[in-house]
Amino acid sequence: MPNDEAPAPSQRTIFRFWLPLAATWLMMATEGPFVAALVARLPEPKHNLAAFGVALALAFVAEAPIMMLLAATTALARDRESLARVWRFSLLMNGGVTAVMALIALPPVFGLLASGVLALPPEVANRAHLAVAIFLPWPAAIGFRRFQQGILIGAGRTRLVAYGTVVRLSTMAATGTVLFLRGGTDGAVLGAAALTSGVVVEAVVSWAWARTDRERLKSVSPASLEDVPTMSDIQRFYWPLAVTPLMNMASQPLVTFFVGRGVLPIESLAVLPVVNSFAFLFRCPALAFQEVVIALGRGGEAALRALRRFATLLGALSSLAMAAVVLTPAAGLWFATVTGLGPELLPLARIAAAVLVPMPIAAAILVWMNARLVLARTTRLVTWATLAELTVIGATLYAGITFSGAPAAIVATAAVLAGRWAGALFLLVGVRS
Repeated sequence: MPNDEAPAPSQRTIFRFWLPLAATWLMMATEGPFVAALVARLPEPKHNLAAFGVALALAFVAEAPIMMLLAATTALARDRESLARVWRFSLLMNGGVTAVMALIALPPVFGLLASGVLALPPEVANRAHLAVAIFLPWPAAIGFRRFQQGILIGAGRTRLVAYGTVVRLSTMAATGTVLFLRGGTDGAVLGAAALTSGVVVEAVVSWAWARTDRERLKSVSPASLEDVPTMSDIQRFYWPLAVTPLMNMASQPLVTFFVGRGVLPIESLAVLPVVNSFAFLFRCPALAFQEVVIALGRGGEAALRALRRFATLLGALSSLAMAAVVLTPAAGLWFATVTGLGPELLPLARIAAAVLVPMPIAAAILVWMNARLVLARTTRLVTWATLAELTVIGATLYAGITFSGAPAAIVATAAVLAGRWAGALFLLVGVRS
């Protein structure tokens, strides 16, 4: 339980703890635009951008159950016994997500998904299938990395997390650039190879850098065996967290399903990965804040009040910054010059991005509330909030695609925004009631 007597961290202290993690998320956010820019400059950009978006969405679904290993390790790995149990749990999770990714890559399974569920044109489906196969190491590498990063964050060494991301981006950029310059590689395959190589190398360096802190934890005896979570305790704590990103990530194939049946489906499938990558740039400062709350919020109510002030400012400034880009001529500069979208796709991308301007505020609310519930080890409400979010996304997609006649990309971004705000409001109301 938090120590109510502990002094509140200053805003400067919170900023210094948060900044390397925010830099990590911001650097990761450049992956999507960089890869999309390469793919957009290769032959058949519309089909390859669409195929890459589909493959990445499926990879995100496969990795979803292990996304919260970072929060779980930060919150639970306090001594020798708890570290060992969280490690064993992470191995089981990594094996499971790898099996899921392998199942998706099987030709009969992928064929059913591509033609029967997602209604992909053959020229998109064939490229997406190969990209999915290349993504096979992706989920386990991310799970392994997030376990190691949780140890580093718990030890206060957040800078090493940022350094690992530098290694990841350097590997990704080198792989993508080499394949681009060599030529002869489909854009979807290039994107999958670049991202996969980056996360594998980052997992290795994170393991090496966390060695000192792992050894330190192994030398710490638990204060009491009652304080050590059993495997059952870890499962009860973690499963609501695991289901949450799984449902969240599942919204991406849901979006793809409806977009493929909407107005301008190929154009929308091509634009959405670019727009989502752009919007992620402005969400990631808030996303980096969850582990800050988990690590520093143990100080009690005064610490939580200071963290809440920081979260409020973070969400507001992020949305203002996004508006300053997307609602000005800078949007054309970004989408045309940086990401390389052609003139036939540029207007659609600008409108779709403008819809998402309020998203960073909702992200800050969700991250704040989720971290509070993790600290209290009461995680079930997080799952219910995500279920509300997914329900609103599905209902908005159905209504928009069926009745509005708007381009599918606009319907998709409006649905995602509505769902995210539904989840945020659910937690705000649910926790206070």
